[in-house]
Amino acid sequence: MFCSTIIATVGRDVLARAVNSVLDQSFREADFEVIVVNDSGNPLPIEPWQKSDKVTIVETQRRERCVAWNTGAAIAKGRYLNILDDDDWLYPDALKIFWELARQHPDLDWIYGGAQFVDRKDKPIIKFRSNFNGNIFVQAMAGEWIPTQISLIKTEAFFAVDGFPPTRFNSEDKYLLRRIALVSLINGTSELVSCVRRGAGDSTVNMERVVPVSRFLREIVLDQEGVFLRLHDSAKEPFWKGKFTRVYLTSGIWNIHHRSILKSLSRFLFGLISILMAGANILSKEYWKALLTPLQGRTYTREIFVKKGVINQS
Repeated sequence: MFCSTIIATVGRDVLARAVNSVLDQSFREADFEVIVVNDSGNPLPIEPWQKSDKVTIVETQRRERCVAWNTGAAIAKGRYLNILDDDDWLYPDALKIFWELARQHPDLDWIYGGAQFVDRKDKPIIKFRSNFNGNIFVQAMAGEWIPTQISLIKTEAFFAVDGFPPTRFNSEDKYLLRRIALVSLINGTSELVSCVRRGAGDSTVNMERVVPVSRFLREIVLDQEGVFLRLHDSAKEPFWKGKFTRVYLTSGIWNIHHRSILKSLSRFLFGLISILMAGANILSKEYWKALLTPLQGRTYTREIFVKKGVINQS
């Protein structure tokens, strides 16, 4: 089987749209399935999509979405996983686009397309197109993001890094990207494959916890073997060499605040080594801009909708 789309749901009425967006794909080259993981704690309303032989429904009884997605992955038959929330949906040709990408890059563990971000009323707000390919570890560690909703992840690679962290319910997608980017190359296309809802309202994401949880999970990744050399190898330009250094210096500060003094000293030491390895790049304005300021995402093509019209930013 080519692909398993896993949809974690808390019983929102948009679930049918998400499931049907997969069932109605134009893709016919190989088999695929939909695994709906009901984490609402209540029975799902009877819907026509439940009769499809491509759909499997499992229950996780309010264990949060990381547990739900891990549960779906555990029974998935597909060589690749596509992971959605119940308020996201795929474009009709998404699996066909993924199929062609997978044929072009059969050895890669993560492939991706583009996304149309919409607000809670489904009004378009941003088009997301990442332009990072290959070894993107420093970009991922600096805070760049490739949503799972626009991605196919090899099932074996997902389990090789133990899937999503089951006790953390924010920034889990960035964590997964970082763990896989540490050991694998990544490639994608700018073609849109999905719509992703963003913003407050009925979102299941606790926005106040996103930053602190992301920082905590990044520390786990920094503790993995081979991180320093992988960061160095992925930092090809002065800007990313600056982010390479910033990752370690901000980690050192974080560990001081959390009273991990020995670890903070280790992080500062690696930060100093990264400066020395940057060589003449430290004379670049881009290096210091990256080192001294938080990341402003450079991977987006934005369409910001305002009352007076549309402002395009590339």
